[in-house]
Amino acid sequence: MTKNQESSISNAAYGGCGCLLLLMGIGVIGAIALPSFLSPSPAYKDRRLEAVPYVGSMNRAQEVLFIEKSAFATSVDALGLGMKTETRNFKYSIRATKKAAFNYAVTKGNNFQSYVGGVFVVPAKNFQPNAAKEERTTTSILCEADFPGTSKPAEPTYENGKIACGKGTTQLSK
Repeated sequence: MTKNQESSISNAAYGGCGCLLLLMGIGVIGAIALPSFLSPSPAYKDRRLEAVPYVGSMNRAQEVLFIEKSAFATSVDALGLGMKTETRNFKYSIRATKKAAFNYAVTKGNNFQSYVGGVFVVPAKNFQPNAAKEERTTTSILCEADFPGTSKPAEPTYENGKIACGKGTTQLSK
């Protein structure tokens, strides 16, 4: 083998190694960056961290109020939580009937989901076999809209002993 042949073989080996190192470097950078692209943005998390606990608290307050007064609150202020009806990200509201209360967190922007909680009056026998036939209790659910938007999400339902999120929403918790 001549000196020129050795030199070209040596250069080819280093060139190939450089490409391999470049590909490995791109792979490492991709592995570091990919999770941030796949996970929800910090703004989404911030908004969700506001709305989910607020609506969950509204649900629990409605349950307590029903146990104490046999009625649901018809306004956010009537819950006695001291929370605002409007924040930078959401508008909070309530729709109540004699048998259910729906607690809303409707986003102010088109880029984020809204939330709805439902509290239903149900026969206590559904949860406590020894309860009296006429005894009532409550059950609740928290749902997230499947798509962003500024309209109220569909209300959850309670039918045939089962609680479920409305059309276009997904259950977060009971």
